[in-house]
Amino acid sequence: MRTGTLSAALAFLCWGLFPLYFHAIQEVPPLQILAHRMLWSLLFLLIVLTLRRQWAWLTQVRQPRVLGSFIASALLLSINWLIYIWAVNNGHVIEASLGYFINPLVNIMFGYVLLHERLRRTQWMAIGVAALGVAWLTWQAGTVPWIALALAASFGGYGLLRKTARLGALEGLSFETMVLFPLAAAYVTWLTLHGQNAFVNTGSNTTRLLLIAAGPITAIPLLLFASGARQIPLSVLGLLQYLSPTLQFLLGVWLFHEAFTRERLVGFVLIWLALALFAAEGLWKRPQATVTKQA
Repeated sequence: MRTGTLSAALAFLCWGLFPLYFHAIQEVPPLQILAHRMLWSLLFLLIVLTLRRQWAWLTQVRQPRVLGSFIASALLLSINWLIYIWAVNNGHVIEASLGYFINPLVNIMFGYVLLHERLRRTQWMAIGVAALGVAWLTWQAGTVPWIALALAASFGGYGLLRKTARLGALEGLSFETMVLFPLAAAYVTWLTLHGQNAFVNTGSNTTRLLLIAAGPITAIPLLLFASGARQIPLSVLGLLQYLSPTLQFLLGVWLFHEAFTRERLVGFVLIWLALALFAAEGLWKRPQATVTKQA
């Protein structure tokens, strides 16, 4: 339990500190960062798979349904990465954090609409309160918080596909990066031929090292998360997941000094209230389920 909690907490801590990494390489265009993230992630994952001699899963991806599912999840993952990188490097860290605060509630709605899961009264209340928060933020800003909604929807869709996938976290991410590799390699090659590859043209070795580091920076938190998720209850994992957007939010306010007015705070408070309802309901239901199972 302690090892699992520590592993999951470290994963969410890493994800919460991602804005620091992307700010450090903000001189590189977001699409190039995404391409290098795919390339170096695949290299790192191939090394891990080789060391663990974990290749048996490749026989499963020959099935058309599995292949199609992972092509879709790879596209959703790349969209999510690109939006997040762009948001961080264009001064929208707070709104990006909002997307991951909303994400658990989006997951509930996807489960209701697509998997026909039944929602309890408290869950409906949480979704309603969160919708009020989004409506308030839209009214105050005069525009829909599309960054937050796009991040929540893309990651929610990705999570839905991975929920029903046949491959584990390491194998799944490896295959997704394999699917994306040809596009990333072709794009980087085109950039190189036209003298626009930031990895080649930059005069900073630090930037090159940071781009290479995208591999382990992407994969290690996922491996920690996968390890922790197997050892702790979902209720604990659900509470720990708020560590990541909370850190992103604090970085946006205190370190990057993004605008955060009282009016905007009202919208966030409504969404935090919705998450509190969601978390409290989950904690309350779990002991009941345990007692029922024991009986």
